[in-house]
Amino acid sequence: MVRIDKKLKNLIQKNILAFATSYSKKPNVVAIACVKVTGPDTLVITDNYMNKTKKNLLKNKNVAIVVWNKKGTIGYQLKGKANYITKGKWLKFVKNMKENKEMPAKAAIIVKVKEVYKLA
Repeated sequence: MVRIDKKLKNLIQKNILAFATSYSKKPNVVAIACVKVTGPDTLVITDNYMNKTKKNLLKNKNVAIVVWNKKGTIGYQLKGKANYITKGKWLKFVKNMKENKEMPAKAAIIVKVKEVYKLA
């Protein structure tokens, strides 16, 4: 099992991530700011305004995420499987995140990280 250590957790939760999804040979990348690490291999991302990303996730659970520090000297790529959740405890979790104050928080995306690669 891949483990997200404390340094990577801080990097993820304090920086903007690139979140890539795809379906039918049409990749899509969005910037993500509302994300939390909730377990050793789990991320929770908020869907506030996703359109193509949501459509892709409903057809293909494979995702890639890139995060780097503000100087661009430390970075990681994470790959995993995502589930798009529209009710229950995870939706409540994202609705209660301070980052989502006054945002729609339409869904929670639960990413189980399977691979981590150091980029820089």
